[in-house]
Amino acid sequence: MGLATDLGYAFTRPNPLQRLVQALGASRGGAWLFSRTLRHLDDLVKRVSGGRSSAPGLLAGLPVLEVTTTGRRSGQRRTSYLIAVPFKDTLALLGTNFGQTSTPAWALNLEADGHATVSYRESTRAVLARPATPAEADEVMRTADTVYVGYRKYRERVTGRRVRIFVLEPAAAAAGASAD
Repeated sequence: MGLATDLGYAFTRPNPLQRLVQALGASRGGAWLFSRTLRHLDDLVKRVSGGRSSAPGLLAGLPVLEVTTTGRRSGQRRTSYLIAVPFKDTLALLGTNFGQTSTPAWALNLEADGHATVSYRESTRAVLARPATPAEADEVMRTADTVYVGYRKYRERVTGRRVRIFVLEPAAAAAGASAD
């Protein structure tokens, strides 16, 4: 059984309104707007729904994974709401940052310390995030384009930096592999 299955993390076909919101989010202006407001809107929706829903889930039909990392400078636990991409029997994360010029802090945190926790609805798992190999990154990008059109648009706008891609492995499996 894989991480996505363990968490119950799955994509459903978006309805016409959700497809419209996805197209808005993929646009330059929509991405800019969402990059500044979505976190706050998601906090509100999570609180009102008791953690059962997220803003992108309701508005765009996109499931949101809560990823908690350790701040590379502060050492404090930081939670980010991210869309994960199914990859083989696990999940992958893309550091597109809505196509903005800067690398997202969560990606820099994972580079410094790959230990994290991921939560989806009622399920939480400890994971080890590792950088994707070039071949894995290509596969994740192809899958990402089928999941959400915004990923392709974001990557087209990202210049002057590398989009970080991480593969999430269950912490117990990662520990067992390193013990061999």
